[in-house]
Amino acid sequence: MATEAFEAIVEDFEFLEEWEERYAHVIELGRAMAPLDAALKVPATKVDGCASQVWLHIRPNSGLFHFDGDSDAMIVRGLIAVLRALYNGVPVAQVGAVDAHAELGRLGLNEHLSSQRSNGVRAMIARIRETAAG
Repeated sequence: MATEAFEAIVEDFEFLEEWEERYAHVIELGRAMAPLDAALKVPATKVDGCASQVWLHIRPNSGLFHFDGDSDAMIVRGLIAVLRALYNGVPVAQVGAVDAHAELGRLGLNEHLSSQRSNGVRAMIARIRETAAG
C-alpha cells in the first residue's frame, strides 16, 4: 500500500548496490526537504524516543494525511523524508493500515540502522499513527 513517492525511492534503491550509496541517498532526500519553520519546533511537535532532536508537524489535508518534519541530524532528516514519502497523501483513515516496518524493510533500512536510530524511527511512526487515529 505504498505511495508513488515511496515506490520511487524503492526504485532508486534498486539501482544503488552498496549500503553506503543508499545511506548517502537517504541523506540527500533529507537535504532536499524544506526545513521546518522554527515556530513549529515546539514541545508539542517534538518526538520523544529519538537520539537526535526530531519534530513532526502533522496536519490532515482534505482527509489526506500530511506532515512536515525536521531533525538536527542529517540521516534522521533523510529518514523523515522517507516517512513523508510513505505517508503523505494517504487517506487519514488508512494510515494505521500502512505496515511501515515491512515497507522500510524493502529499502533494507531495518538491517542497517543502529538500534538508537531504529528506536527513533519507531517513535516517529508511533506519533504518526497516534495522530492519524485522532
